[in-house]
Amino acid sequence: MFRGVLLAQAILFASSFPLSAADGVRVESNVTYATVGDIKLQLDIAQPTQGDGPFPCLVFIHGGGWSGGNRLVYRTAIETAAQKGYVAATISYRLTQPDPQTGVPKEPFPSQIHDCKAAIRWLRAHASEYHIDPQRIGVTGASAGGHLSLLVGLTDSNDGLEGDLGNSGQSSRVQAVCNTFGPTELRVLFKSTPAVYGLVKALCNGTPEEQPQMYLAVSPVTYVTKDDPPVLTLHGSADELVPVEQAEILDKALKAAGVPHELVILEGQGHGFGGDAAKKADDAMWAFFDQHLKK
Repeated sequence: MFRGVLLAQAILFASSFPLSAADGVRVESNVTYATVGDIKLQLDIAQPTQGDGPFPCLVFIHGGGWSGGNRLVYRTAIETAAQKGYVAATISYRLTQPDPQTGVPKEPFPSQIHDCKAAIRWLRAHASEYHIDPQRIGVTGASAGGHLSLLVGLTDSNDGLEGDLGNSGQSSRVQAVCNTFGPTELRVLFKSTPAVYGLVKALCNGTPEEQPQMYLAVSPVTYVTKDDPPVLTLHGSADELVPVEQAEILDKALKAAGVPHELVILEGQGHGFGGDAAKKADDAMWAFFDQHLKK
């Protein structure tokens, strides 16, 4: 069954035909925002069909341990966002692709953040075309997507993570970040959670002892400064893949710097939310973005 689901997702992902959109929403699929060699980095973008804008924009970054997943997981979310008065995009980025024998990644960090930042610069460069307010952009994702969302939000052009994938005259800064159980301090995560050892090692191309500077560079808490945008973190108290300690480390760093941070810990929830907890998390995210991105 799982293999069948993956096959169906792959067919949708590769299709050049538009998928049906929710009422009041226009979706453009398979838009190339950057090219790396023969790789087309693409996004799907949803817009409200009512109103002239400019609208605030949300960027959704999928999870999957930096080595899997795809942007279709947020297809429904971008349509919901458009119904709520946002332009929203769900983006693809280069995955680590570790060698099955050696574990050596084809695309270690910082390829992933280069791609995410390129997508945001592309959206700003096309703000008029898609009726986006370039001063009101938020980013969100879960797990690895939460980690990359934090890196987008907490870094700036002085941190050396912009890459060279186009639209260099545009900023990749955002005005709000919603992080759903994303890793925040990768050295601690590596040592505390054996279940993610291989994923983190592939992202950083080695262990903390082998790549100490890489583990600093890949950790969102490294970049916390007082001028960072407001952050909402949603985390389950029983998460065994990304322990709630990761959220608490971020909370302490952001509050020490004077950055607005709302930490919502969902009791008994693991690496994914269900039932009332899922609704609580969803409601908190929309309230957060409405507060910080809507005029």
